[in-house]
Amino acid sequence: MPNFDRLSITSRRMLEIKENILAEWEKRTRAAFKDANELRHPVFINTIPSYYDNLVEALSPEYPRDTAISSSTLASEHGGERARLTNYSPEALVLEYQIFRATLIDIVSESGIPLSVEELRIINTSIDDSIREAVTSFSLVVSALREQFVAALTHDMRGPLGSASMAAELISLTTDSLKTKQLADRIRDNIERVDRMAQGLLDTMVFDRGERLRLKLSHFDAREVAVEVIQDSTHTHGARCDIIGESVHGWWDRDALKRALENLIGNALKYSVQRSRITIKLDESHGRLVMSVHNDGNPIPVEEQESIFQIFRRANDTKQGKQKGWGIGLPYVRAVAESHGGSVGIDSATERGTTFLIDIPIDARPFQEAPAFGQTA
Repeated sequence: MPNFDRLSITSRRMLEIKENILAEWEKRTRAAFKDANELRHPVFINTIPSYYDNLVEALSPEYPRDTAISSSTLASEHGGERARLTNYSPEALVLEYQIFRATLIDIVSESGIPLSVEELRIINTSIDDSIREAVTSFSLVVSALREQFVAALTHDMRGPLGSASMAAELISLTTDSLKTKQLADRIRDNIERVDRMAQGLLDTMVFDRGERLRLKLSHFDAREVAVEVIQDSTHTHGARCDIIGESVHGWWDRDALKRALENLIGNALKYSVQRSRITIKLDESHGRLVMSVHNDGNPIPVEEQESIFQIFRRANDTKQGKQKGWGIGLPYVRAVAESHGGSVGIDSATERGTTFLIDIPIDARPFQEAPAFGQTA
């Protein structure tokens, strides 16, 4: 909070209307584009209140601050947080600063606060400089996230490729037909793992650009798919999954739904308390399939619940090396759910554990042209 005694009369009056300006800016920005409208208030408001205080100080001739970002990293931090925690584009970042400028000028004028030519210059210079620094920081963070992603992707792909290469070498050294078959199976399995990684990446990047996944809809029982995924998981992780619910038949993309469920179950196994049970539940309600995956473990912080669905972004535990992964599993789940005309949600708390929930229409055929996340209607 600025030192009130050192502020000019104009700055003091502007400080009095601070909350009005912030509230109106939030309202206008959320109305302007969907990416902003999706954000919770604490994430949306970001460093802007402190930035406003700096701007008020800069408008006071006696205060030793030339612009809102003089000797300050607030604009850079704002841009960095937008890159890490939101689905913003650089254009959206520029737009919200432009909306901030228009909102500020409008409300100051409506409040009868006169601004001199010099004060207007300080406001415009501050916002123009902030846009430049915020966009630069945004770009640097996105670049770093992509580099981390590529490094993680390379690491994860080298595992199955190395295993396949070793099996191929062993085939050349053995004359045992049974052993040869086992090694060939290992090669095939590892190549399929790499193929699934690559396909998941391609699908998620298509969706991240605002395009829908190309679904191949057919009529089948979602419970049968869940049983298949559980059986596959049992081979790798042991019998840790329980399934609740009867058959639910509908029109969906079988392979896409299976891969989405594989990602959710794999995620639950990775983050659950050791040896705890994973519960998969299926239900049909009001013409929709509700499929959930629950695990007991550390909750996902509210501020990270949106970012984990965005490609190239991972929750802090993963970023800090506590868990391996390259961040396309959950974005892919969102792509599948929304491409079916539905959604994916999270319920996570210490007392309840974590539940991911896919909620999609029983018949996805009429919803193939509905807009997905990041698209405009």
